[in-house]
Amino acid sequence: MKTVKILISLLLFTSFTLFSNAQVEEPVKWNYEVNQINDNEFEIVFKAKIEKKWHLYSTVVPTDDPDAMTPVPTSFNFEENPDVEFIGKIVEKSKVIKQFDPNFELDLSFFIDEAIFIQKITAKKTTSLKGYVEFMACNDVSCIPPAEFEFTADLQVGEEVAATKAPEKSLFGFLLVAFLAGLAALITPCVFPMIPMTVSFFLHGEEEKRKSIRNALIFGLSIILIYTTIGSLIAILFGADFANWVSTHWLPNVLFFLIFVFFAFSFFGMFEITLPSWMVNKADRQADKGGISGSFFMALTTVLVSFSCTGPIVGALLVESVEGNMLKPILGMLSFGIAFAIPFTFFAIFPKMLSNMPKSGGWLNSVKVVLGFLELALGLKFLSIADQTYHWGILDREVYLAIWIVIFVLLGIYLLGKIKFSHDSDVPHVSVPRLMLAIISFTFAIYLFPGLFGAPLKALSGYLPPQHTHDFDLNDIIRKNTQLIIEENNGTEKAVVEEQTVADCGTPKYGDFLHLPHGLMGYFDYDQGMECAKMQNKPVFIDFTGHGCVNCREMEARVWSDPKVLHLLREEFIVIALYVDDKKTMDEEEWYVSKYDGKKKKTIGKKNADFQISKFGENTQPNYVILGHDGEKLVEPHYYDLNVEHFVDFLQSGLEEFKKQQSTEEPLFKLGGE
Repeated sequence: MKTVKILISLLLFTSFTLFSNAQVEEPVKWNYEVNQINDNEFEIVFKAKIEKKWHLYSTVVPTDDPDAMTPVPTSFNFEENPDVEFIGKIVEKSKVIKQFDPNFELDLSFFIDEAIFIQKITAKKTTSLKGYVEFMACNDVSCIPPAEFEFTADLQVGEEVAATKAPEKSLFGFLLVAFLAGLAALITPCVFPMIPMTVSFFLHGEEEKRKSIRNALIFGLSIILIYTTIGSLIAILFGADFANWVSTHWLPNVLFFLIFVFFAFSFFGMFEITLPSWMVNKADRQADKGGISGSFFMALTTVLVSFSCTGPIVGALLVESVEGNMLKPILGMLSFGIAFAIPFTFFAIFPKMLSNMPKSGGWLNSVKVVLGFLELALGLKFLSIADQTYHWGILDREVYLAIWIVIFVLLGIYLLGKIKFSHDSDVPHVSVPRLMLAIISFTFAIYLFPGLFGAPLKALSGYLPPQHTHDFDLNDIIRKNTQLIIEENNGTEKAVVEEQTVADCGTPKYGDFLHLPHGLMGYFDYDQGMECAKMQNKPVFIDFTGHGCVNCREMEARVWSDPKVLHLLREEFIVIALYVDDKKTMDEEEWYVSKYDGKKKKTIGKKNADFQISKFGENTQPNYVILGHDGEKLVEPHYYDLNVEHFVDFLQSGLEEFKKQQSTEEPLFKLGGE
């Protein structure tokens, strides 16, 4: 019976096509992509672009009459592959329209404009999955015969989940910092005097210049190899999984804070960090043998002897690196090693240039002290992350800023010679470089000062506690008073408070300790926010964020603060901020076992992180998603991008798609229609 129906359908389609026009119609264009969820789990996303006035039929074509003539439904056919297992059936992700179709005089299910289908699979090893899509499309007067779209999905087992562009930018910045740290290490008291002494090791007369250059190059490459090996060991021992725990748990963050303070005190001259003497002496004896092996052990000796000054710098870099991906410690130490090795190698090849170097002196210890002040300031970041994720409330924004202001004022006073540490030389007069550095330090402290009263300090937004932790925020006070005046002029006297409801949708769950920036009102629970969106008939804007997310704070300070963005978020969307690193434990009845990893989720952060990965296949922040009332994406997600216009376009396109979907709920075809 089914074969007869298909033959009759084909005959009808051919008749429609012959009588309507003679050209070949291609109203549906297909493409597909493979998204990797984890090491061996994937989803194949099929997208069909449908021309105006045409519609593509669903995978299921319902009808109450088994003998009725119906279109061929969209079907996905996969070649057999023993290395591939399917997780459930194909899922339709676009809005399905069910209404009267005049071609068949039946109520049928179909898509317009765009159709998205997703098939989840697992692969035992790297392989390919081939197949084809069979589909059919019609307009209000004619149809095309069933057509096919072939595909080949490449599955790379074991590769990392695709990341967004934000981590690339962050990695580049980290490598630049690592390179600059390598250069800074050169002008410390432990390293700078070693340059001429080390270079003399390679000078053996003009007749052996070629051999000296070779040994100098091996020496430089050995330094790079040693530091890169250190980074590789850190990556192997800890890896990327360790980074998730490190970046949010209170224990490593408090420990890192104490390490930075420890390093700072060392630079201030309170004590020295040294390696065992036997280690240095053994490397030094090997270096005396000369040749290629001698060059390597000379490099090792240089690294070991300079450890008391480079150790805190390297340690700080490694602390930063374990918060990122597995490549960070390797590439970070590679970058540091290159910067550290360049001058040694350069002066070994061109020894006459040594005469142009500044002489050693008390200025070298001043460099250590300046680095100590900087490490003391930077260490606060780790304590701040723990404070935010666990809601301790001990390092609010104004306290953080006050400490930074004091640190940089003291640094400026030190550079002017008004403070002296135990290893410092007398400063009979202030040199021009010291004066310029003092001016920079005082200027930075003055720049920070307005932040005590609520100034956003956009240039530092990613490294400061969020604005809502500020107790005395003039901007917030002015905004609330302005709103109160407006309400009074409208005949009401309702007080404006932070815990106010969002357009009568109810008090936000977790709103007593979670907040949105710039006075925005929204939700921190997905289900509650979705209910409000349906009540107000607005699209949902989801902000996957984190307390320790530097890029999230930058986006909020530099992009969200734009009047156009604020207007759209406030008036056109229901905002849901989902913190993926919050440590607040949910009520026990809310605990559940994840279908994604089989682990029990007890905290708000773990619940939100599991939701982001299982529903959207993403695990990076910031990640902005616009959803309709069916919980499906309206447009492609947006990531870290400081271009305001791009963000506005993202919001407007999501809003337009939402309105378009709302309009399609009206009947497309009318009996005797036009």
